[in-house]
Amino acid sequence: MKRPPQPEEFALKETSPKIAGSGMVTGDKVTCTYDLVEQMQYLYVRVVKAKELPGKDVTGSRDPYVEVKLGNYKGVTKHFEKKSNPEWNQVFAFSQESSFVDVVVKDKDVLLDDFIGKVTFDLIEVPKRVPPDSPLAPQWYRLVDQRGNRVKGEIMLAVWKGTQADEVFADAWHSDAAAVGSENIRNIRGKVYLSPKLWYVRVNVIECQDLLPSDKSRAPEVFVKVILGNQALKTKVSQVKSVNPMWNEDLVFVAGEPFEEPLVITVEDRVAPNKDEVLGRCLIPLQMVHRRFDNKSVPTKWHNLEKYLIIEGEKKETKFASRIHMRISLDGGYHVLDESTNYCSDLRPTSKQLWKSSIGLLELGIISAIGLSPMKTKEGRGTTDAYCVAKYGQKWVRTRTIIDNFSPKWNEQYTWEVFDPCTVITIGVFDNGLLGGGRDSKIGKVRIRLSTLETERVYTHAYPLIVLQASGVKKTGEIQLAVRFSCSSFINMLHKYSQPLLPKMHYVHPLSLIQQDILRYQATQIVSMRLSRAEPPLKKEVVEYMLDVGSHIWSIRRSKTNFFRVINALSGLIAVGKWFDQICQWKNPITTILIHILLVILVLYPELILPTIFLYLFLIGIWYYRWKPRKPSHMDIKLSHADAIGSDELDEEFDSFPTSKPTDIVKMRYDRLRSIAGRIQTVVGDLATQLERFQSLLSWRDPRASALFVTLCFIAAIVLYVTPFQVVALLTGFYVFRHPMLRHKLPSLPLNFFRRLPARTDCML
Repeated sequence: MKRPPQPEEFALKETSPKIAGSGMVTGDKVTCTYDLVEQMQYLYVRVVKAKELPGKDVTGSRDPYVEVKLGNYKGVTKHFEKKSNPEWNQVFAFSQESSFVDVVVKDKDVLLDDFIGKVTFDLIEVPKRVPPDSPLAPQWYRLVDQRGNRVKGEIMLAVWKGTQADEVFADAWHSDAAAVGSENIRNIRGKVYLSPKLWYVRVNVIECQDLLPSDKSRAPEVFVKVILGNQALKTKVSQVKSVNPMWNEDLVFVAGEPFEEPLVITVEDRVAPNKDEVLGRCLIPLQMVHRRFDNKSVPTKWHNLEKYLIIEGEKKETKFASRIHMRISLDGGYHVLDESTNYCSDLRPTSKQLWKSSIGLLELGIISAIGLSPMKTKEGRGTTDAYCVAKYGQKWVRTRTIIDNFSPKWNEQYTWEVFDPCTVITIGVFDNGLLGGGRDSKIGKVRIRLSTLETERVYTHAYPLIVLQASGVKKTGEIQLAVRFSCSSFINMLHKYSQPLLPKMHYVHPLSLIQQDILRYQATQIVSMRLSRAEPPLKKEVVEYMLDVGSHIWSIRRSKTNFFRVINALSGLIAVGKWFDQICQWKNPITTILIHILLVILVLYPELILPTIFLYLFLIGIWYYRWKPRKPSHMDIKLSHADAIGSDELDEEFDSFPTSKPTDIVKMRYDRLRSIAGRIQTVVGDLATQLERFQSLLSWRDPRASALFVTLCFIAAIVLYVTPFQVVALLTGFYVFRHPMLRHKLPSLPLNFFRRLPARTDCML
């Protein structure tokens, strides 16, 4: 079943920016590592320091600062009180053209600032610098007055022409941000962030000894509560109802380096249905916990439990200490999931000792955006202060904020190491709320799956920014990107398709689905909290939008989407069934006779069955190569059923969880329905993902996987042709019914290959 095309408004558009990487730049151009963005020319002025500035009145002191003026724009340094040899070390970047730039030294005064001296540069004489040249050395310049006569004092400056590839670009004051006060400059600068290193903390609670319950006449009902930060888990009540209870239960938490909170272990006795008595507690710093990289058991350890008695309002420790027996480890063999497994950007284990070498580089050029919607009101008119965030692996990047512009041009380029081609990069566009004191508003986002990209090719497209609001689906603009996936070892990349998708520990000692959901939520909370403490902060709402927090909540629209994904994936089988029914019904007698002849041939010569099938698949794959996708994947409103959603369904999707409906009965039923339906939605979505992976074998959406599969089909056709069918059938039977001792816990090679095939999940809203 062919999917209906998207409306032109929401379609992906190929662009032709003037970038060196795509060969669109002609004539004289400077070689630069920034070859996926348009070159932007800037005039840089570094104001380092001044010396021997003249004194003022009787005190002989000055409060100096510097103004750098180019045309109608000026940048101002901070002022120093009573200092004749100030040091600023500040860089200014001007994108406007003019003939001269003036560097003016002034004295801060209450009424009118006094002029001290200036230096003027003719822009024709300013040198050009191209990295990786060393930075231009600043020089001392004598100050002159308004008439050009020398005055007392000197200033150290460096003035040069460059591009956004200059290393001072990110921290420079920009002329297009002249309206931003000095206190907000830090909030509009571009930055690179790193997610905290996340670990799974496994606490195996084994037993306790010599507990001291207050009521010795009753059998204690003991359980253990473990707290790590805002995560709290507890064991079941021990079946051994004595002062020496036993559990042997595993509790798993998420922790991020650097470790800030200790593990708090509390042993409690349930003395009444709503009353628990603390029998002892202990604190365990995570820095002291054993780190393991495989499934080998770590040593157990006894820990003393502290118990305090309240005597006359004061805590006093009891002399007799109970003990708890536990096995605690930091499991570095897992990959801590903080994203949906359908569009993960990183699949490596926590421990660096288990990392494999990279297979290539991902380069992203964030060029510009056009037609952005106004996100807030300032001085009676709509405005947008836009910036971009890109997330791949542990590295987050944030562009600088372009102030009050619906068509901002960033032209910033970033690079990531790629360790697995079956990963997804996410790019989001946001409105900077720090300038207005509010939240950062989402404008839209784009996901690009690396396995659908051809290596060494530069993709330049304008991606529609689509958001679903309570009023319906809306296009909020377009973002122009340039993407290139470079491969350092093609053999290693193909080898990745035969490897397990996740690290070995996920299969040897798997976590339950409920555990994964809880741990993923905790991981996203840790990541958002840590990044919100950076400078400038990456706000919680930004991180959660990039990580798709809450995407598992029940929605009629998503359920419809997953259902029709299943129908679309099964459309091929349905078509074959209809065709077979037509053969049986003799709708086309000639075709039916040919099928009878083919059936007789295959019965008489069974060795032709498998070669014919694989040869047929090979020919279909070659035939479909003509229609392989030429563009990266993007958000599809038709696939997401966002264009035909009713007001009631939108009201349900944007309803809070739990519901805000007033009636208690409706609230109870509504919450129960959404919880159950959310799980059904996930199952249906997983089924659709598997079926779509079958489709992608011959669709060339992942060109490497399709090429590998088509090649294997051709080889299999030849091998199976020369091998007797009876031998193949016998070996297959022996393999299927092999002894459990000969089986491996890790998935098989074909299953690993299949799980790496792309689905349509990264195209869903």
